[in-house]
Amino acid sequence: MTDLVVRRLLVDLDSPVARHWFGGDAFRTALFNALSMSFPIGEQFFIDSVREGLKTLPADERDKYASEVQGFIGQEATHRRIHSLFNIQIEKHKLVNDWEPRARARLKMLEGFHPRHWLAITAATEHFTAVFADWMLANPDLFDGSEARLKTMWLWHSAEEAEHKSTAFDLFRALGGTDESRIKWFKRITFIFMSDLLRQTVNNLYRDGTLWQWRTWKSAASFLFGKRGMIRLTYKPWRAYKQPDFHPNHLSSDLSQHWLQSNSEAFSVVGAKVQAAA
Repeated sequence: MTDLVVRRLLVDLDSPVARHWFGGDAFRTALFNALSMSFPIGEQFFIDSVREGLKTLPADERDKYASEVQGFIGQEATHRRIHSLFNIQIEKHKLVNDWEPRARARLKMLEGFHPRHWLAITAATEHFTAVFADWMLANPDLFDGSEARLKTMWLWHSAEEAEHKSTAFDLFRALGGTDESRIKWFKRITFIFMSDLLRQTVNNLYRDGTLWQWRTWKSAASFLFGKRGMIRLTYKPWRAYKQPDFHPNHLSSDLSQHWLQSNSEAFSVVGAKVQAAA
């Protein structure tokens, strides 16, 4: 069993953020800015998905998941708030969030769908974030040269994503979700997520004036496909989701637990502990 707690991140996000806050690197900054732009609407959708999923369960089964869902919602609501504050700062550099309107249009198309489908989408996206989170926690030195507060923000978010990676997945299964449906949605979400991430990153670089600079794409090649590249090292755990016997807890959360234990001064606990199913 793993304890979920709601934490208040103790970092200042009211102060300006440098244009190339990620160690002075334009590509890394643009990529992580794009990710952050997707979070407020994404986190709200995840919250709505698990809340509706819990309501849809038979009354005698809800108690099994209620406390875990409460913790999940608390953590995701905190992520939504933190990244909304961060996005306010980065948008002062004349960046435009084109991802969110596309996401809103797609989510409107899901109105009326059974919550099981919402949970399949949430579980797929949570797998992405958990895999990326584990990669970031394994390579925290990649943030060297960045402001300490921003490094803390991203690693804290990563640690909590790894903590609650199975919540939506377990609710999906509890509502009768099949492996066939889960994997089908995962393939769709992979295409949509990666396309949107690329489009917003390119958009950010264009507005930043660094899209056509050689060093931008040299950095991209190294960061994504180098020896410790994000795509290179996350491909195998990403692909594991397509196995019929997959469960998120097959992926270790040791790095998450270690970071949270070693960086307790970075946050305060604002919610009661609840138990997440192992």
